[in-house]
Amino acid sequence: MLPWFQNGAFPLYLAPMAGVTDVVFRQICKELGADVMVTEFVSAEGIMQADERTRKYTDFTEEQRPVGVQLFGGDGERMGEAAKKIIGWKRPDFIDINFGCPVNKVVAKNGGSSLLKDCPTLASVASGVKKGVGGEVPVTAKMRIGWDDKTINAVEVCKILEDCGMEAIAVHGRTRSQGYSGDANWEVIDACARAVKIPVIGNGDIATGEDLARRKRETAVSGVMIGRAAMQNPWVFREAKHFLETGETLPSVPLEERWALVLRHCRLAVTSARYGAERHAMMSMRARLMAYCKGFPGAKELRQRLARVESVAEVEDIAAASLEAAESMVA
Repeated sequence: MLPWFQNGAFPLYLAPMAGVTDVVFRQICKELGADVMVTEFVSAEGIMQADERTRKYTDFTEEQRPVGVQLFGGDGERMGEAAKKIIGWKRPDFIDINFGCPVNKVVAKNGGSSLLKDCPTLASVASGVKKGVGGEVPVTAKMRIGWDDKTINAVEVCKILEDCGMEAIAVHGRTRSQGYSGDANWEVIDACARAVKIPVIGNGDIATGEDLARRKRETAVSGVMIGRAAMQNPWVFREAKHFLETGETLPSVPLEERWALVLRHCRLAVTSARYGAERHAMMSMRARLMAYCKGFPGAKELRQRLARVESVAEVEDIAAASLEAAESMVA
């Protein structure tokens, strides 16, 4: 069994999200209670071509362990070779295979969720990575419950992946055709968890401690994965763990603390090797900043201003004005 599931542990994963879960955001979530990290997905072909930009996606710090690097592609042998290269660069705790991404550019390359329609190729990819890794690190997988509501085949796919040597499977309870709309189907996730002997991590609509406790209580999952809720509220990991341990809901994070984290994230992004110059880093941060300010007083106006920022100083000014406005409302 993977170490982070031992002794009755119920780990909280930060879901891999392209353009979101970079090395900086993973650091923040780790500090706030996330147990297991997974990098943004990387192209196996990009790794094989020694593409420097692709390689940046695999960066992580020692403090973020246990951390896995997520690969996508449709050729098991090439993906196995890519996994071997990644292990040689910087030994991750596991390699994760993406069978869930719904994005067209990934699906068009026979990667991500497209393989849910082609179980023989899915099996060859899983087996190819497992063989390529050669037991040096565990191999896990992330998937959706099916291509669309007429082809929900998650239980079958989980059994195939277990047979191919996967050591854990994260199941997002939506089909590819759903994208991120509608509700996650936790009945299917539960069926998957009961169908295999390896850990199944449930993913979808976990936004509070109550959500986490309910899924732990009502399903057979061995852990949960939190994605979009963490974009707005990375404190969700701390809140969820506290609720699980005590049954109590922590008070809302004060606006001052929220802005302090936003500014810290900006400064870390600017000093990170990932984005380059400050202007470029801050342009890359815009969507992240707009996600953070959901629920802030005057959020609509804040989003309009944050959508145009080019420097940390601009965000500092916006934060100061926001806090001053909030204070005057209280007074």
